[in-house]
Parts: sequence; C-alpha cells; structure tokens
Amino acid sequence: MATDYDAPRVTDSDESTDTSLEQLTASRKESQSPAVDIDDTDPAESFDLPGADLSGEEFTVRVIPKQSDEFTCTSCFLVHHRSRLAPGGQLICRDCV
Repeated sequence: MATDYDAPRVTDSDESTDTSLEQLTASRKESQSPAVDIDDTDPAESFDLPGADLSGEEFTVRVIPKQSDEFTCTSCFLVHHRSRLAPGGQLICRDCV
C-alpha cells in the first residue's frame, strides 16, 4: 500500500475543533486520577555504593593489551590506532588536537 507523504495529515484534534472549552475541561477532570502512582521498587536498592565488597564478583570483560600499531594519547589517555595520530610528532590523537 502506497503512502502519500506530501498529503496533509488529518488528526483527531483537526476533526474535533468544535469542542467547547467546558467539554474539554470536564473530560480532563474525568480522566485524571487523584491517586499518585508509586513505584514499589526503590531505585536506591539497585545501586552499589562506593567501597562495597565486590570480592565475590567476576569480571566479564576481556582485556586486550595495547597492540604494536596502537598508541596512548597523552591528552585523553585513550588507546587509538596509529592512523588517528595527529601530525607533529607528539602522541596526541586527532580528536584532542
């Protein structure tokens, strides 16, 4: 089925422009609930505090040593490929220049 994206869009608000202000405020009051939604789970329980005992945890990230064609930027301290080396002889990446 083809869709004409240049055609004007018709929404519910365009069709019901004759609704009075009193009707809109009455329908708004009917749809609002006086009760406040409270989340049962406390988000603070999911955070680990600094200094927490993590001795029982295992690393799931595999660390690869710096390769011979990579360098560590002296500005941002990220490891980049030699193709990202800025001209000038210093070990600075193109992003930091």
